[in-house]
Amino acid sequence: MLLVFGAIVLAASVRAETVLRIWGVALGPDSKGTQAVVREFEKRNPGVRVSMLSMGTGHMNAQKLMTAIVGRVPPDLIYQGRFNISDYASRGAFRPLDDLIQRDLGDPTSPRREQYYAGAWDESVYEGKVYAIPTGADDRALYWNKKVFRERAKELRALGMDPNRAPRTWSELLLYTKALTIPGKRIGFIPNFGNSWFYMYAFENNANFLSPDGHTATLNTPEAREALDFMVKAYDLIGGYERVNAFQSTFQGGENDPFITGQVPMKIDGDWTMDGLARYGWNLDFGVAPPPVPDDRYYGRGRFAGEKDRFVSWMGGFSYAIPTGARNLELAWRFVKFATSYEGRMIENKAQASWQRMQGRMFIPRLQGNIQANEALFRIYRPVDRRFVDAMRTHMDLLPVSRTRPPTPAGQLLWDEHAKAMERAVLHTKTVEQALAEAEAVVQQELNRIYSRERHPIVNLWIPIALVLAVAAAGGGILWYRWTRLRLGRISRNEALWAYAFISPWVIGFLVFTIGPMLASMFLVFADYDVLSPPRWVGWGNFRELFTLDWTNWMKALSNVAYLGGIGVPLGIASGLAVALLLNAAVKGIRFYRTMFYMPAIVPGIASAVLWIWLLDPDPNRGLINTVWQATLTEWLSIPPPMWLGAEAWAKPALIVQGLWGAGAGMVLWLASLKGVPQTLYEAATVDGANPNQQFWTITMPMISPIVFFNLVMGLIGALQEFDRVYVMTGGLGNGPNDSLAVPVRHLFNHGFTYFHMGYASALAWVIFV
Repeated sequence: MLLVFGAIVLAASVRAETVLRIWGVALGPDSKGTQAVVREFEKRNPGVRVSMLSMGTGHMNAQKLMTAIVGRVPPDLIYQGRFNISDYASRGAFRPLDDLIQRDLGDPTSPRREQYYAGAWDESVYEGKVYAIPTGADDRALYWNKKVFRERAKELRALGMDPNRAPRTWSELLLYTKALTIPGKRIGFIPNFGNSWFYMYAFENNANFLSPDGHTATLNTPEAREALDFMVKAYDLIGGYERVNAFQSTFQGGENDPFITGQVPMKIDGDWTMDGLARYGWNLDFGVAPPPVPDDRYYGRGRFAGEKDRFVSWMGGFSYAIPTGARNLELAWRFVKFATSYEGRMIENKAQASWQRMQGRMFIPRLQGNIQANEALFRIYRPVDRRFVDAMRTHMDLLPVSRTRPPTPAGQLLWDEHAKAMERAVLHTKTVEQALAEAEAVVQQELNRIYSRERHPIVNLWIPIALVLAVAAAGGGILWYRWTRLRLGRISRNEALWAYAFISPWVIGFLVFTIGPMLASMFLVFADYDVLSPPRWVGWGNFRELFTLDWTNWMKALSNVAYLGGIGVPLGIASGLAVALLLNAAVKGIRFYRTMFYMPAIVPGIASAVLWIWLLDPDPNRGLINTVWQATLTEWLSIPPPMWLGAEAWAKPALIVQGLWGAGAGMVLWLASLKGVPQTLYEAATVDGANPNQQFWTITMPMISPIVFFNLVMGLIGALQEFDRVYVMTGGLGNGPNDSLAVPVRHLFNHGFTYFHMGYASALAWVIFV
């Protein structure tokens, strides 16, 4: 009886517990601050349990979130990078918080705009509505290694630079870079190393990639061109983008961080850098200064005359948002208020400080979006070390003059295109103006799509559903008619029914999960659809976009397929056939050799790609292939090891090399075809005096030509459908250097599951199919 009573009580308590689900928080051994906030919230709200899941790295996984919202099982809260808030909000994925903020104005924990830095708050606003509440507010500053500056004092003074201070302007930064650089050993400054993307330099030059109303892309402006031209000059000064990438491939972390070791004595980075310096570079003599700005801004000349602030930085950070359809709305809002409040920030940092001090590490609080919390944390946890005090103060002073990426529904595409433009310009595959013009056109097309969506009629989904049902009914009617016409006996009819019953799971699965999506895709090619909003009819608009604006990207993807198919497939066929010829010989241990050559074929594709990422690591200290290359070809012939996946010229050959490792997959077919060639033909050819080479071309190849044709066709299909290896070997980000690994299916995936252009992705799918 006691056991039954205990079970009843336990079941009642489980039912009474309310679970608050939060996605996007990666809890680890060092997340003691976040855990303390959760525990305190649970303590103040009896019967509530907070469940936190990472759901991706860095930022919330868009596919998982959209799927959860469509399936009406969204989490209660999302912890999300603020620059993506407008992307989600434009699709209706997040709930506006204005009504909750207005309702709770009397609550001291309720967030208000005046409590936050303008940039942090405004980044969470889309079309005048607040969709998220900021937590952190990271900005960027210039870190400089004073020891290296002293070592190169003579070179700095020769160029008129002061070795006792950091550069303040772009022209000074170039001169400092020139003086500090030692080819092959040290690079004074790398424009894109640390956390200083093209956005950073554009902000410093008063460039804005969107018009004030957000409807017009303005990447190709004089200000943006000047900023990108500075990056091009900086990369040219230090040897070019590809050589710099080769140098960066040797970088390590921890105590071997390139800034700590002096390999890169200047970098623009965020406030999180201080934690690593406190842990691994505690004896490093370093300084932190505002990031260098255009000369006219610093000296107040030209269009910058009368500017209030000399220096400009770039702010980012995370925030809490409530997804549409959240079941525990009030509880989620209560957690947001508590976690983002002054008290919540204090609880989090107190627990984190205690944990790090227990580990014997210095605690340096991260920057907060809440102004009051930021100042209090600096006062309470002010480091004893003067280096870190000055660094924290510099970062805090930059927060009021930090800019943020413009809130826009095209935020992810804008980021991707600005990065592509930067890469094309510094690689000199395009001029600065051409690169920015192409990026601007792509972003503008997306903005046009978004802001013209309302003009297109909403599609009545019952029409395609009715058509599908009509086709299914017609097909069923035909099958029923033919069934009734068959003159089967009772036993035959019973056997047929059982046969249909046994194959019905596959048939139903094929109709629902293969034919169904194909029919839906056939319909969506004529629609603009972003998963959450109803599809709108655009006719042939998706195909017009493919064959006009997106034609260059599409042809780039097809040209990469042509390379992989034209070179990789013949090499794969030749290597597979060569292996089969060797293994067709009757020698001792042939079964062992066949097993060994076939083993790579049974390794899963993803595992194989991960393995080859390590093998093709360009750093000779880590990558096995380049280690051997360095010890042989470099030592004997002075041929430097290739960059493999890090260089445009080597990326596709690297993919082909990895494919050749699995050439044994076709060995079974090759061996079967070789075994099928009659030995009498070889005996007759030998009698006639034919040598092995003549026998191969006059007997073997003609007899196995059907298998050659089959492998050729399958290889070309595989090249056209290439995706998984590219996705894994590029880290799921980008398409390799200068789109060198862009392939059609990856292009489809980006549009469908990154930008959620499901209609356009469907059009791409059918073009690939044809």
